[in-house]
Amino acid sequence: MSALIVQLPAQAVGPSTEFEYVLTQDGSTMQSHGSAQATLLPAPGGAGAEVVALVPPSMVSWHRVELPKGTAAGSPKLRVVLEGLLEDQLLDEPESLHLALQPNARAGAPLWVAACDRAWLRGATQALEAAGRPVSRIVAEFAPEGEAALHALGQPQQPLLVLAGSQGVTALPLSSHALPLLPPLPQDTPCLTEPAVAALAEQVLQRPPVLQQAPQRWLKSAQSDWDLAQFEFSSSGRARAFKKLGTAWADLLAAPQWRAARWGALLLVAVNLLGLNAWAWRERSALEDKRGAIRSTLTQTFPQVKVVMEPAIQMEKEVAALRQLTGSTTGRDLEAMLAALSTAAPPDRAASAIDYSGGELRVKGAGYSAEVARTVGASLKSRGYSSVLQGDSLVVTQEGTP
Repeated sequence: MSALIVQLPAQAVGPSTEFEYVLTQDGSTMQSHGSAQATLLPAPGGAGAEVVALVPPSMVSWHRVELPKGTAAGSPKLRVVLEGLLEDQLLDEPESLHLALQPNARAGAPLWVAACDRAWLRGATQALEAAGRPVSRIVAEFAPEGEAALHALGQPQQPLLVLAGSQGVTALPLSSHALPLLPPLPQDTPCLTEPAVAALAEQVLQRPPVLQQAPQRWLKSAQSDWDLAQFEFSSSGRARAFKKLGTAWADLLAAPQWRAARWGALLLVAVNLLGLNAWAWRERSALEDKRGAIRSTLTQTFPQVKVVMEPAIQMEKEVAALRQLTGSTTGRDLEAMLAALSTAAPPDRAASAIDYSGGELRVKGAGYSAEVARTVGASLKSRGYSSVLQGDSLVVTQEGTP
């Protein structure tokens, strides 16, 4: 998934504000990073490309609530319900804040709610949209998910210590005086730091932290399931569905984690194509063998046939000619058809006229009713003939005769 990951500045956005960014082609490896004004930010390319806005930890607060029964995540009254639940937890007026629920939120279970300044977030996203970089997702740089870890970040003049994990997100000044405000942590809790504050982090935490560049952290943050683009910041349901579908399709086509699946799908298609071709070749071979056997039977039985075009028709003609030559009758001859009709027709019905032409026998004036004609037809069918009543005539032909 190609993405432009933009960290939103902690101050109000103006025309000359620069945004720090990371550009990635697959969502997991960094292509480039830097800082630029909104109009100069690079554009992500490819299918499913998106712009992800990162909210810094100093601009978002996290609150634990439980939705009342009967309140769904898509309910039009959800905003009002959240304001009521958070009224005693928020330092600002709820009307001035943007609220967002955690992914897969369910009523009756504890869940996290993110809160940030609505005007600040609107100003930042509108600046990106005006520059031709409309935001597809809004993700917190640190969210209450995963294993707990300590992160030291910022500049030496204003260092920050963030504890993030499934139990919540806490942001404090990077100082030994702030450490008692953190909850008790296991000794093996991971500690990561940006290079600019590495020495200070080691001094405060009393252990050597692991170096991690901010762009590397932003790449991981953008992979979160969280999306703060809710309520007035969300797209329409259809647009969001198309966005997710496009992103998923782009992941499937290009993401490294889907490489094995792509090769498996190609291999499956190739095996099926080979199998279909082999099956079709086998069927064609069997059909050609049958046609060859028919042609061989025709030429061996009737050596005078030199050119085989329609074996079945030619054999029928040759058999008919042979019967005519020897004087034997066939089922299409008048004598055979009259004999079959005499055994099938009622004995008390006499025909006024009999007409025979080209294997078709017409019996006129016998006065067959529709019921009698059906009875006669059923009897003739058992002898290999078909019949139909046309006016006052019963038409008899040999079955299979065109």
